[in-house]
Amino acid sequence: MVTRLRRIETLLGQRLDLLDHSSIADLIDNPSAAEHEDLDYKRTHYGTDDKGTGELAKDVAAFANHTGGLIILGMADNKGVPSKVFDVDLDDQHLRRIRQAIASNTAPQVPYEAIAVHNPQAPGAGFLLLAVPRSPYGPHAVTMPARASQGTLRYPRRAGSDTEWLTETDVATAYRARFAATAARDQRLVSVEEDLVDALAERTTPHLVVALAPEVPGDMVIDSDRFARYSREIETTELYLGQGHTMFGRPSVGPRRLIASEGSGDRAARAELHRDGSGAVGLALHTHESRLAGDFVDLQFTEPGEVVYQLLCALPFLADHARDRAAASGTALVKAVLVGDMADHPALAKASGRARTTLPFRVDSLDPSGQRFQASAQACQYAHADATVLLDEIADRGRGLLEATAVLADELLQAFGYPENTVISRTGQLQPSRFTHRNSGAIERWARKHGLL
Repeated sequence: MVTRLRRIETLLGQRLDLLDHSSIADLIDNPSAAEHEDLDYKRTHYGTDDKGTGELAKDVAAFANHTGGLIILGMADNKGVPSKVFDVDLDDQHLRRIRQAIASNTAPQVPYEAIAVHNPQAPGAGFLLLAVPRSPYGPHAVTMPARASQGTLRYPRRAGSDTEWLTETDVATAYRARFAATAARDQRLVSVEEDLVDALAERTTPHLVVALAPEVPGDMVIDSDRFARYSREIETTELYLGQGHTMFGRPSVGPRRLIASEGSGDRAARAELHRDGSGAVGLALHTHESRLAGDFVDLQFTEPGEVVYQLLCALPFLADHARDRAAASGTALVKAVLVGDMADHPALAKASGRARTTLPFRVDSLDPSGQRFQASAQACQYAHADATVLLDEIADRGRGLLEATAVLADELLQAFGYPENTVISRTGQLQPSRFTHRNSGAIERWARKHGLL
């Protein structure tokens, strides 16, 4: 997944992974491209001695402990303004050394992405971008001391175009905030999911419920003017990818949230979109019945392609809300649930003390004749999957969306005995023909439009 840095993408006019050499070289003498709290330039690679290794660890940790940022290796600066290109080597040896230096000298290890931007006129050389997202796991320490007299743990933070060191009070406050935020994020995800499940409590048909909570919350303002705009957006949203039609009627306002519904029926899609960017959507699954002799119905089942398609539709819908309405950023926690009957959801079963008597629920395919082909090893009334995703990757409907969908789908289907789903690979490769006959054409049209085939 590609690290997304909004201000810098605006400055450069492109996503970091799509930049070419000339677009970075064009920053020369541009005062708007001066070093900033999220941007730094280095003329050469960091040194291989202790001083160079410590400087690298300090720089990436400082960005991770603040708002995130980008280090451009191969660009000299004059008082912070980029002044001249000095291409650096882009060989694997340098990339390995950077990886080892960061892994060995930051704690917890700073997440980052190295992006090589080759100079077409000088093979093997160019700019090396070190993109560091804002980290929800800070504060990150530099574990090698700058001087022998100093302690072994120091915590840098970006301050304008410089670096400052956190005081003991800053560090203690940051640690407390990290643990409190982790617990709060987990609880927030559960709360958002359970609010939607409560609203769907009377439904007896199989559903997919997907909930999302940003790790760095946003803030969606709800007033009359904005509500009118949100309503227009939701009413014109194509929830089901490639189908070419909208689903939701006019949304309503709930407690610190927007509520969107397809209708009032037992199979109507429903979404709750919260002010902090969290959200949940419940989607009824298209199911079939298995009948024994005498027309006795022994179980209900849905196809693997139906599960994957619903996931693929739900994720960008929720990410759009988090990023574009609430201005949340960075990563988000996602939970996906397959439930045969809402009464089988643990939140409702625990509250009522008992579950309804329902048909066993399986995930099986249809053979070419339209008959059930048993591929699942067992029935399962409740299955769940969790993942951490990059909001921008999901909302942009790129390869990252496919990868995240595959991770969640694999975990859900393993509850039914599948080793993995065969519809989307974990590297984001689609197999449109393996979706259901109801949605394979739609997903192929959508994938072609977005360059994902």
